[in-house]
Amino acid sequence: MVVLVALNIIFPPKVNVPYSTLITDKKGEILHAFLSKDEKWRMFVELKEITPTLRKAILAKEDKYFNYHFGVNPVAIFRAAFNNITKNRRTSGASTITMQVVRMLNPDERTYWNKISEILRAIQLEIFYSKDEILQMYLNLVPYGSNIEGIKSASYLYFQKSPDRLSLAEVTTLAIIPNRPTSLRLGTKNPLIVEERNKWLKRFQLAKVFDNQLISDALREPLTVARHEAPKDAPHLSLRLKKQFTDEAIIHSSVSKATQTKVEQMVANYVNRTRAMNINNAAVLVINNETMQVEAYVGSAGFNDKLDGGQVDGVQAIRSPGSALKPLLYATAFDKGIITPKNIINDVPTNFNGFEPENFDRKFNGKVSVEFALANSLNIPAVKVVKDLSKTTLIEQLKKADFQTVKKQEKDLGLSIVLGGCGVTLEEMTQLYAAFANNGNWKKLNFITPLSSRRGAGGEVLISPSATYLITEILAQIKRPDLPNNFDYTYRLPKIAWKTGTSFGRRDAWSIGYNKKYTVGVWVGNFSGEGVPELSGAEIATPLLFQIFNTIDYNTSSVWFRQPKEVVSRQVCAESGDLPSEYCSNKILDYSIKNISHTRKCTHLKKFYVNLSESMSYCTQCLPIDGYKEKLYSNLAPELLSFYELKHILYEKIPTHNPNCTRFFKTANNAPIITNPNNGSEYYLNQNDTQQMQLACQTANDVREVYWYINDRLLQKTSANKPVFFTPSLGKLKISCTDDKGRSSSISVMVKEE
Repeated sequence: MVVLVALNIIFPPKVNVPYSTLITDKKGEILHAFLSKDEKWRMFVELKEITPTLRKAILAKEDKYFNYHFGVNPVAIFRAAFNNITKNRRTSGASTITMQVVRMLNPDERTYWNKISEILRAIQLEIFYSKDEILQMYLNLVPYGSNIEGIKSASYLYFQKSPDRLSLAEVTTLAIIPNRPTSLRLGTKNPLIVEERNKWLKRFQLAKVFDNQLISDALREPLTVARHEAPKDAPHLSLRLKKQFTDEAIIHSSVSKATQTKVEQMVANYVNRTRAMNINNAAVLVINNETMQVEAYVGSAGFNDKLDGGQVDGVQAIRSPGSALKPLLYATAFDKGIITPKNIINDVPTNFNGFEPENFDRKFNGKVSVEFALANSLNIPAVKVVKDLSKTTLIEQLKKADFQTVKKQEKDLGLSIVLGGCGVTLEEMTQLYAAFANNGNWKKLNFITPLSSRRGAGGEVLISPSATYLITEILAQIKRPDLPNNFDYTYRLPKIAWKTGTSFGRRDAWSIGYNKKYTVGVWVGNFSGEGVPELSGAEIATPLLFQIFNTIDYNTSSVWFRQPKEVVSRQVCAESGDLPSEYCSNKILDYSIKNISHTRKCTHLKKFYVNLSESMSYCTQCLPIDGYKEKLYSNLAPELLSFYELKHILYEKIPTHNPNCTRFFKTANNAPIITNPNNGSEYYLNQNDTQQMQLACQTANDVREVYWYINDRLLQKTSANKPVFFTPSLGKLKISCTDDKGRSSSISVMVKEE
């Protein structure tokens, strides 16, 4: 006995069976099935799928004393042995369900010695496993012909339903086939199967296993089955989960099958229409904001489409975000107190140390508010905010939101990061926008469903609820240019906040939106990277975004985001968005964040002393005793003045300062800004050509003339904001510009020969 116990411990039963990987939706319905490692359809049946009907039918047919023996039925063994000896042939079997499990786990030639081994292993199984677990093993391993094993595989591949939804007739059908998987092949031998099935149903009736009415209904049930393909929904997510959870037989995803099917169909239909414009693919991610569970995951318009890499997972593909990162930028600037929604920024041509961004439409709007700049996705104001905020701050925010490629590219990123100069994925972008729907709290996505539902896990406080609210109010505006012109369902515009993005070269179109319940990310383009003139976030991606919201959340409640108590209204000057000064007459209401937002006083007007004809201005040093008056002039930024001069926009110029004044204005404020060439840059010239270098600057409103110096030697006197050209010499050059008030600025460049 001691020896048997020792052997039992040393040689435990081997039940390591490779099962087919099953990906289910959040309700347990199979989305996608993969062959097992040994190329079998061997789907793992869960205990909850073994119904009383299934259990009774299997036990009545295979082993009616299963619940009472210890793996071996001695009476059946002696009966079988007696018949085999007296009749010299095998007339009846003695194998219990437990013994059959042993044989299926370790298939060997049928000999008396192997039979003894089988008996010992059966007893061993009964020691290690419960009756329910042994029955479960049996149902997972029974053969159904070809490469189909297990009742769950047969149930799905022939009846297209799970085992717990099988009728008595279907259960009996699947119970009789394992003994004759070749002669009773489903789909080809259905009449013979019905005949055998009914024989067993009548035996069940005689044995009173089931009541007469149930048997009668089962006898009349037709059998019209054929083999079907295994489920293949959500292929990109399924492959991802299979790779992540390599040893799991069943992976319960968070996906809603109904939502997944609808979104997959919408994406396929939509791309079928855009292919006429050579736009061949799209990807969509749908997130439940409360749980942070992914309810739909569409990696491409068609997994088997070879036209544009249908098997590429667009949710994880690294693409350029275009302008889609701007909400995070402005929200962070709100939190830092740098700006408020009504603050004015100049949307004019600007040189940022050699970087000269343009707007999508290549037009400039002059003075615009922050909310207008965001709603219209203007580029120059966004880069100005990055410069004021610092690109490092924005990068740190993206790192907190787990942007993996940004972490890798960090050292190489510049101001263009907010215009799409970095790599992102649809997953990262949609997860980021879900933070706006969760009061600025960034949370990790859930792709799988635990046995008990749970809310989205902790996360990072990315932005404040106040900044989130300000951004949401701006992105929820419907009077904006990125409302698609060709949207056919404008009468049913979903109540969402959304932002579009179009990458450089029109290679990527983005539209990401959210309400209280969902965040939906849409990417449209070509995986090949080919740009298309018609591709834009507004016209191509947004219509699909609206369709998805109108489908998955059509009757959304009227609940919207509440204004935090820290967000308060205040009066500001309409000309600057700053707190009004004594000169501000046009005042409007603006949102601000209590104890955070700046308290700058407006300086859009500046008082000057001028003569009565307004042809000359005075400073306090040269102010005459009489014959003068006070007058307010616009305090325009140098780049705005240059823009007005370029576009011939009229503005009131400050009169020339009194030429007889001896005061010298040595102050860094309002000194000329040299916009060309770029400070610290290297320029290569071909000495065989007469190449010239352009000098340009931006000056204050009170400047009429500037003086250009090269290596401290006067080059030329010229009108303010007028470019100058000269032929440079090789080597390091110091370039200086002094205005007629004596204010000066300098840069240095290196000129080399090609």
